[in-house]
Amino acid sequence: MKRTLKTIVFFFVLIIFKGNTYGQTTLTAEQWQQDLNFLKATVHKDYPFLFKKISAEEWDEKVKELHEAIPEMQEHEILVGFAKLAASFEYGHTSLGLRQNQVPLHRLPIVLYQFDDGVYITGADKNNKKLVGARLVSMEGMPIEEVLQSVRAVIPAENDQFVKAYGVNYPTIPEILHAQGVTEELKLELRLQLEKDGKVFEEIVSALPWEEIPRQYGMVVPGKKWVGARDLSETPLYLKHLDKIYYYEYLPDQKTVYVRHSQIQDQEGEDIPTFYARLFEFIESNEVEKLILDVRLNGGGNNYKNKPVITGIIANEKINQPGKFMVIIGRRTFSACMNLVNELHTYTNAIFVGEPTGENINFYGDNRPVELPNSKINAFLSFAWWQDKPQWENRQWLAPQIPTGMTFEQYRTNQDPALEAALAFSDPDFITDPMAHLTRLYTAGKFEEVQSEAQRMVQEPAYKFFDFEGEFNRAGYQLLESGDLEGAIGVFGMNAEFFPDSANVWDSLAEAYWRTGDKVKAEEYYQKAIGMDPEGGVGANAREMLKKMKAE
Repeated sequence: MKRTLKTIVFFFVLIIFKGNTYGQTTLTAEQWQQDLNFLKATVHKDYPFLFKKISAEEWDEKVKELHEAIPEMQEHEILVGFAKLAASFEYGHTSLGLRQNQVPLHRLPIVLYQFDDGVYITGADKNNKKLVGARLVSMEGMPIEEVLQSVRAVIPAENDQFVKAYGVNYPTIPEILHAQGVTEELKLELRLQLEKDGKVFEEIVSALPWEEIPRQYGMVVPGKKWVGARDLSETPLYLKHLDKIYYYEYLPDQKTVYVRHSQIQDQEGEDIPTFYARLFEFIESNEVEKLILDVRLNGGGNNYKNKPVITGIIANEKINQPGKFMVIIGRRTFSACMNLVNELHTYTNAIFVGEPTGENINFYGDNRPVELPNSKINAFLSFAWWQDKPQWENRQWLAPQIPTGMTFEQYRTNQDPALEAALAFSDPDFITDPMAHLTRLYTAGKFEEVQSEAQRMVQEPAYKFFDFEGEFNRAGYQLLESGDLEGAIGVFGMNAEFFPDSANVWDSLAEAYWRTGDKVKAEEYYQKAIGMDPEGGVGANAREMLKKMKAE
């Protein structure tokens, strides 16, 4: 009799567990649809300015598709559908509150990081410690690159750097994997293919109910329950004193002061103005030839606190010189820190090292929670437009002038390529703004030098993050609109020479020839653009322009 009772209890508990786990809804389909209608109405009424990267019509179509699908969806799929709607605005501050756990989520007890040589497990709970340091090859048979692409639409990302920084761990959430088709059904035990020490192996990893992982600035904090991949016998400067928001250290051999500043917030006991006053006093009173400001981990805070940093650098003639003030940026540079690096870029002689930032140069921030009436889930919707640069200078990110990355082995052994590059830099004539340099040559009539310098810089590894194609295209249209048709053809032609595989450069060159009256060349290049992009937007534009040209 006891065994029978235990069996009954076991199956009863299992049914309840499976019900919560596999997303049997606590709300009716109609209630979810009411929440969706509320979100749609709120966005159109109070946040219509968010329709910049996606049109209102496109977004409404996505809302309609989700509305129609809800009756057949599991609860976690509906949640992910809402998250995708928020993410489609492509602003990092505009997102859905997945962490609220209104719909129970799970996660694999591992931490992922995307290095130059792959996605690695940099931390795990002690039950999975043997996985730490392994490269993740695939999940449930799908290559990790495809997995990341599959979950991309759920991540409220402004650019691919944001995905690397904040979205790389989305594949550890089984509910998202199922909703995005990585797994055919929701499963809490996932098969991972891994590579470690030259050996490829598979491991089944069990997901646990959602709880926060012990991390600081994205890095796992080893302790009683968690282990990390990094050699803890020493600590690189960028990971020192992570209990502090900011600190500085003097490197006497290099006559350099290194500062790590990882939030735009005041530190208890010493606010930002006091800290930087002390820093600049040290620089003035000691043998200092270089200042390195490291904000690669800085995800923001209160941008009104940036002023002492900016004004202090501007006033310090000893440091505010090309090659003497270096700023390390990266994928986690975001929000109020994006404002900081924008201002440093505009008003100081900073040279930027590292990776591009995780945010657009101009962006929507400062979100408000909008509670959905039935589910009580918050949609965090941005309301403040931050425009530090003119609109024609807006970019998907602020790119470093000296790009550096990091391999897993460099991370594990505490190497820091960005800091090494900043310390080694000593070229006061380094061209920090390629387009300004080329524009000066052009206005001086040095046309041959423009061509040779442009070709050199396009091939130069130091400028690998600079969008030469886009900048040349923009410059060509500026010349075209100003009436300098010959100059426009020269710039568009140069762009086509440097980027012959881009349909857009041929489309632009065709338009320039049409403006000069040379319809033969215009048609030739429009046809070339169509052939290269027959189903895309550039091809469609080229076909439309051809019709107009022939109708003249």
